Amino acid sequence: MTLENALRDQLVALVDARCVDPLEILLEDADTADALRHRVRERAPAWARAMVAGDDAEATLAITRVIATLYPGDGPFDPPADWWRTPLGTITARRVGHPSAHALSYPVAGAMLGISRQGVHDLVNRGKLERHPDGGVTASSVRDRSRANALPQAPHHPGSGADRS
Repeated sequence: MTLENALRDQLVALVDARCVDPLEILLEDADTADALRHRVRERAPAWARAMVAGDDAEATLAITRVIATLYPGDGPFDPPADWWRTPLGTITARRVGHPSAHALSYPVAGAMLGISRQGVHDLVNRGKLERHPDGGVTASSVRDRSRANALPQAPHHPGSGADRS
């Protein structure tokens, strides 16, 4: 299964569980919930396509909207390490980097890259990841490393304003 298809399926499941199910309970209206589920299944392929194959601005907007909708909170977005191994986590790491941090601990950077903390340490020592002055590594260097390791590489358009991380 391609990343785009896996991402589409994850988005459908997440929106259903986090948005539609609670509305169905609150509204006590299965027909409305079924209509919403149908609409989500129609829209999810476009969301996944924008995240995987869109230009940086389009991907960043789609990822930001989904994360803000599905993971609302008063504090910064700080997912567990396992989240980075999901299709949404993988594409977020590749296209946006960490959406709310400029410096990452070695364990978080490792989770984003799918490697161990020791692997991150080795990449830092070899100059493949950039140390952050406050400790850890820069989120942008992790994003860039993730992007460089992705095949095929998503389009990157410098100056699109999407390089904020």
